[in-house]
Parts: sequence; structure tokens; C-alpha cells
Amino acid sequence: MEKICWANTDNFEESEFVIIGIPDESQSHTLRKGTEEAPFKIRQISNLHDSYKRDEKISLGHPFQGSEKKVHDFGNITRPQIKNIYDKISASSKIPISIGGDHSITQQIVNAIAKRHGKISLVYFDAHPDFVSSITNYYGSVVNDVLSNIEISSSVEIGIRTPEQEELDNIRKYNLQVITPFDIREQGIKQIANSILSRLGDKVYISFDMDCVDPAYAPGVSVPVPMGLNSTDAVYLLKEIAKNGIVGMDVMEVCPRFDVKDRTSHLASRIISEVLYSSGEK
Repeated sequence: MEKICWANTDNFEESEFVIIGIPDESQSHTLRKGTEEAPFKIRQISNLHDSYKRDEKISLGHPFQGSEKKVHDFGNITRPQIKNIYDKISASSKIPISIGGDHSITQQIVNAIAKRHGKISLVYFDAHPDFVSSITNYYGSVVNDVLSNIEISSSVEIGIRTPEQEELDNIRKYNLQVITPFDIREQGIKQIANSILSRLGDKVYISFDMDCVDPAYAPGVSVPVPMGLNSTDAVYLLKEIAKNGIVGMDVMEVCPRFDVKDRTSHLASRIISEVLYSSGEK
């Protein structure tokens, strides 16, 4: 299996960050299929477009190269393996960076990580709130399904722009902070970042659905929605959050067969690198 180009150690024990692919879309209801192909494609594109061969040596197109951080690519796992694998990662005090797959995978990851860390602050980047409660255990009920393991008062959703009424009702019921692309346009990215950072606790998990980004920047997603975040604003927020440290992150819903010249997979690779490079830098 091709490893993501940001991996720099084959030794799990010495790593600080662990990349895990979860090529599963079994709980997706979308008409666009193919997110199970994302772990392979993101790794492939990272090597094609984010690494370069110079004088028989491989160099990376990012300042992450040369960092003291150690990154291990664990490979792919199945959905039933999530609990045991993430227990192992958490017990070793390593930080998992997961590549899906459909967004319902996040529920299993968060619930596994919370067993070690306790309740966490969830930063949920998405075009959709995923706060349906009348149906559970699918990609539209993730936030409802992790409620018992997150501190709702220190959690936030970013990029939301197409909620169902049931989700709006749940957002109001639980007083969940929501930041829309229009909020960023009105208030400015720096003010928004400061607002987010002031809300978060000390155990932060980032879940990043690629459809939070506008389809102009990320066309290869399961459920594209216009008027999303631009890629620079999205990455800026990720970097600012990661500087304070995270307990884990996932990148979900890349759908390679609907992509345009692999732009979405390439952006996903860069997002992972920026979080790796920024994490704990304050």
C-alpha cells in the first residue's frame, strides 16, 4: 500500500501522529458513491503532487519536512476494527489523523477516543449540521450520536449552510455554536478564529467534512453545496485550532470519482500536512 507522503517513520512506537485510512461508506445515504476510494486516492495524490525527487532524494513541498514530529501511516482498517485500533493509539498517547470514508465513521472514532480522554470539544467542519436525531447511526446523525462524549458548550460547527428543520431545532435545544460562511465574511477570519479558540476546551477533536469547502475548491465530495468556505480560510482556522493541540482529527467525504483533476484529494493532503505542521506549535 502506498503511504501518505507526510509519513516519515515506519515505527509505530516512535510516532507522535498516526495516519489511518477507513475506506468505508456503508452508512452513507448519498446518491454520489465512492468515498471508500478516498484513503487510496489522497495518499496517491500526496505522493504525486506534494513530494518531489531531487538528486535521487525525495523532498516534500511543505515546511513539515525536517520537523521533529514523527508521522506513521498505519494503513487501512475496517469499521469493526476502529475500537481496538483507536484504543491502542490512545493508550500510546499518539494522535490519530483519520481518512474516510463517509462521515458516520466519526461517531465511532469520537466515542473510542473519549473513553480515554473523557468528554472532548468537537470542532465540526461541514456544510450540514449532521444533527438529525429521529434516525441514528448514519452520516447525518453524527453530532447526535456523540452527544454523551462531547462538551456541547465548548464545541462548534463551522461552514454550516444547509440545515434541516430538525437539525435547527436540535442546535437551538443544545445551544450549539454554529459559524456559517456568511459569519466569516461579515466578521473576518481573525475574529472568527479568536471566537472559536475562546470557546474550546483543552481536549479538542477536529472532524473535517470536505463539503464544508465551496465546490469551487473541492468539487469531489459526496454532497456539494454552493457558498462554502474558501480553502484558505478553512486551512487558516484549522492551523489556529491545531496550534493549541488536538487529540485527533479526521478528513471525511472526499469522493474521488466526482473530483476534477484530483483537486479535492490534493486539498485533503495539504490539509493533513498543515494540521501536522501546526499542531502544538504554541
